[in-house]
Amino acid sequence: MSSIVVVGAGVTGMVTAIECARVGHRVTLLDRGPIPNPASTSADQHRALRVLRPGDPVMTAQFASARTCWLELESLLGERFFRQVGIVTAWPRNEVGALTVVEPEKLPHIRFPHDTVGVLDADAGVLLADRFLDAAARWLSRRPNVTVRPECSVKFVAEHWVSLVDGTALGADVVVVAAGPWSRELVDIPVKLYRQTMVYLRPPADLAAWWEHAPGAGGLGADCRAWLLPPGDGTLLKISSDLVCRDVDSTAGGEPGPWVDRLLAEPILSEMDRYQVVAVRECHYATDPGTGGPLLHHFGPGLWVRPACGGSGFAAAPLVARTIVEAMEATA
Repeated sequence: MSSIVVVGAGVTGMVTAIECARVGHRVTLLDRGPIPNPASTSADQHRALRVLRPGDPVMTAQFASARTCWLELESLLGERFFRQVGIVTAWPRNEVGALTVVEPEKLPHIRFPHDTVGVLDADAGVLLADRFLDAAARWLSRRPNVTVRPECSVKFVAEHWVSLVDGTALGADVVVVAAGPWSRELVDIPVKLYRQTMVYLRPPADLAAWWEHAPGAGGLGADCRAWLLPPGDGTLLKISSDLVCRDVDSTAGGEPGPWVDRLLAEPILSEMDRYQVVAVRECHYATDPGTGGPLLHHFGPGLWVRPACGGSGFAAAPLVARTIVEAMEATA
């Protein structure tokens, strides 16, 4: 079997380490902070797992496969972290065709744009992100073929080896860099970095029971670019919008205040002023500057780089891990 060093213990790093360990590879998992790291871009209360992509059967099949992988991970780790609450996306009423429709009046506390209905993705839901990361860290720490090294800063990487800040080097058959937006500090790759503001809300007491059984929702807001994830299992109601997404040069700095105001002014919730703002978070994610899609760079048999993170990047982590493991098996 092969030896693998995974740099970055976010969702992609964790899932890749798990999949490699399951098939018998020797794994070393590194992170510059604790594992799991609350400062990582993967850390969050919950993330969306959408399956249905209308008009795109290939991507629908891919995320159906990702959903299956997440259910298998639940079984392996002995922890429930997928809430199948469904996701409803606002869609022009005259374009729904044969899609399953939810009329807006069925979801009275969510504001749908004019002349739209909800398209139901019944197999979708939310991934309890922090719960998964905690369970994954525990599972990996118990595996005899896995070495977990928190507080371990990496200086640079190359095919088959990793140089640490303390001057030591780690050799491996394969190096996987999954350090999110910080990956570009280690490998010369084209990356466009974005910052997005997310607001966490507590519903009014009289609506708490309704929200516990509500679906996620997308395509909301004045320009149909906002979304929400419902509360439940200890999470808050989370809202955001591409309206408050902006490209930045680094993860440092940033003042969320004006962006929070813009987000709260969006028509996302009925009676928005009744909801209590509990927390605000600035998250970052990386995309390919040419395609805008998630990144997975293969620099050769000994080096893979996955700087994409956030949004669908969390849900797609098992697909990335499977790609890497399958390529390793084919090479071997």
